[in-house]
Amino acid sequence: MTRFVGIIDGSDDTWGVRFPDVPGCVGAGATPEEAIADATTALRDVMAYKLGGGFDLPRLSTLAEVLASGDVGPKESTVLIPLLLDSGRTVRANLTFDAGLLAAIDSEAARRGLTRSAFLASAAREKISEGR
Repeated sequence: MTRFVGIIDGSDDTWGVRFPDVPGCVGAGATPEEAIADATTALRDVMAYKLGGGFDLPRLSTLAEVLASGDVGPKESTVLIPLLLDSGRTVRANLTFDAGLLAAIDSEAARRGLTRSAFLASAAREKISEGR
């Protein structure tokens, strides 16, 4: 999975993430977690647009390169943000779940107006973007 180095900074209720390899692509939020989630979405949207327009994936800086570049200020930190692009092609997968968990998944998916597949895909994207 491709991961971009992001630089996060902020305090109190204003946080931001910027990408040295994707100028102009930023995420923001009231917490670091919100800024990272917004940056993940922004990165996906910007790169989908660029790749769809015939641009190539930029050469990605390593974490060591970004740290050595002087781009990271003394009150900033780095984060690795996954690039979550849809391929436009679905595939069938056979998964096994505990019956109680599957019932809970189906109930929550129905409550949100989603199919089981859409709910599980959304949950997977969210978990991957958290990086935990």
